Amino acid sequence: MSGRTPDLEAAARRVDDLVRLVPDFPEPGVLFRDITPLLADADAFAQVCEALAVQAGGPIDLVAGMEARGFLLAAPIAVHLGAGLIPVRKAGKLPGPSVSESYSLEYGDATIELHPSTVPAGSRVLIVDDVLATGGTAAATIRLLEHCGAEVVGLSFLVELEALGGRALLGDHAVHALVAVP
Repeated sequence: MSGRTPDLEAAARRVDDLVRLVPDFPEPGVLFRDITPLLADADAFAQVCEALAVQAGGPIDLVAGMEARGFLLAAPIAVHLGAGLIPVRKAGKLPGPSVSESYSLEYGDATIELHPSTVPAGSRVLIVDDVLATGGTAAATIRLLEHCGAEVVGLSFLVELEALGGRALLGDHAVHALVAVP
């Protein structure tokens, strides 16, 4: 990624232009945001990752990406920031000792986990995902990281679905989204 200052408005326009809306997926009534067209456009992908990294501010030790689309964004953001990457996985996907957190989301319940040994106490962590909807996954990730002794310094999303009120579950943490949908 370049050393130039990213144009956040241009990055947001790229998200608007390239994220495909899929009605009734994964179930009726849900409007899914498909980021694969954005990922397939190398320039747009780089521009968006750079914009999300810059919004993080301050020193970051680790970037936590939530399964599965959060992994795709968190990895290049971590590289850009010179930080390590923490994959926050669905239950049962990690070998060895892990810590877990259960939560509710738009269409069911879930459990996520991570290896606590990869999160040194006092680490400054940025959480990254593609969409902030009801906030359940992000709030559970905050709890997991704080349980490990990390300091969550912010959360970055491509898109925030404001009508679902997810930001309310995230406390006083700094939350950034390139695009906010009412």
